[in-house]
Amino acid sequence: MRSLHFFDDLARTLAGRPPMALGVVYPCSVPALQAASEVAHAGLATPVLIGPADRIGQMAKDAGVTLSGCRNVDVPTDGDAAREGVRMAREGTVAALMKGSLHSRIFLHELGHHEGGLRTTRRMSHVYVLDAPQAPRVLLVTDGAVNIAPDLEARRDIVQNSIDLGHMLGMARPKVAVLSAVEMVNPDLPSTLDAAILCKMAERGQITGAVLDGPLALDNAVSPEAARCKGVVSPVAGQADILVVPDLEAGNILAKQMTFIGQARAAGIVMGMRVPVILTSRADPVPVRVLSCMVAAVMIQQGYGGNPTASMDQCG
Repeated sequence: MRSLHFFDDLARTLAGRPPMALGVVYPCSVPALQAASEVAHAGLATPVLIGPADRIGQMAKDAGVTLSGCRNVDVPTDGDAAREGVRMAREGTVAALMKGSLHSRIFLHELGHHEGGLRTTRRMSHVYVLDAPQAPRVLLVTDGAVNIAPDLEARRDIVQNSIDLGHMLGMARPKVAVLSAVEMVNPDLPSTLDAAILCKMAERGQITGAVLDGPLALDNAVSPEAARCKGVVSPVAGQADILVVPDLEAGNILAKQMTFIGQARAAGIVMGMRVPVILTSRADPVPVRVLSCMVAAVMIQQGYGGNPTASMDQCG
């Protein structure tokens, strides 16, 4: 069993850096308030608590959570908090957003609003960053939280978003495994066709900055021995850094299995927005929220926050 050090290394890269302004949207739960308190105390972020101030203050008092270093923006409802958080991010008042205790549907609706949201030309997608003791290396898993059943064009953006995050996290040229249940193209299994097409898109420069292969089953994506047993010859097999799943269900189950059963240290980030967005589950413990803030801070340090181009440029 290897030691877990990936997030410790990230922490060292942030040492001495000024804290980021973090909008915490509707933090009306004890874990959300504890996470805000912890990142403020660590000097990682200056949290702006966006929600009903009296309720937040009473909840913190009852739970014994100190909110020194945090400031409040008083709005009454979760929808108001989501809109205010997005507005503050658009105007540059906060550099990143973190979901508190509101429902993801409400938060994502405001993030993706065509007029007032944080959309870019890139499809928004979610990436889990998972460091598990039994895994050979830190793994990125996408998309297990935003896109339910993405079509091929959306999957292209999902892949590119994960590659971009990999670069910001120190992966110079990540190896990307496009997953299915098998490693052979099978017309009866659409995920194998998508995988093959995505790999051809990478060959044609429509996906850049990584080495892609697929379809690959999970075992031969992460285990060199499994790849050898199945006779899979590939620059990615057994060495994958990024796992691209066929749909949200597969990604969500894989990431939660690694977290709850595999004891992975985990973080989660929404890519394709104007700022880093931390989309935690309401059931996520405080460490997941704090590590996600750390990933967001590294992204800001790396200059994320512009408007990435994601059109599938073609030369005639």
